Amino acid sequence: MSEEFEIRNKVAESGLINFDLTDLVPKGERKGIDLKDFLYMEMILKEKDFREKVAAINPEDYKDAYVYIYNSADSIVPLWAYFLITAKLTEATKKIVFGNREDLEVILMHNAIQNYDFDEMRGKRVLVKGCSDKEIPENAYIELVEQLQPLVKSLMFGEACSNVPILKN
Repeated sequence: MSEEFEIRNKVAESGLINFDLTDLVPKGERKGIDLKDFLYMEMILKEKDFREKVAAINPEDYKDAYVYIYNSADSIVPLWAYFLITAKLTEATKKIVFGNREDLEVILMHNAIQNYDFDEMRGKRVLVKGCSDKEIPENAYIELVEQLQPLVKSLMFGEACSNVPILKN
């Protein structure tokens, strides 16, 4: 006696939407600019020297990159210094921020979440993928819940085989 067994994918049949935040991570090179390299003795901003160094920046080196400007020196830099670098690079770059690489990633994910159309998830059961090989800023998960809470039927975190229920509407 031989019985036929049908292999069924119960996860696919459940109507569960799997959402991976890494899909929202903007693709492109990340480049940092340390203001320390533009300062006299890596400490003092001399306007003439600073302007010359900014003028020497080749915007093509930052073409389509995501740029973060930071200052690793223990020095005070006037705000106009950031204006000059930003004005020099804005047309070539995708985005420029003040801060470190992590600050850049937080802002990029914020923008990606704010601009994503979550309407397909309205009234659905959504599982946010818990494991990833890419670094996702923690704040992105908070912003994601803010976006999904009013839309979804239920929200879970983890994997289909092992998840944590977050909310039910």
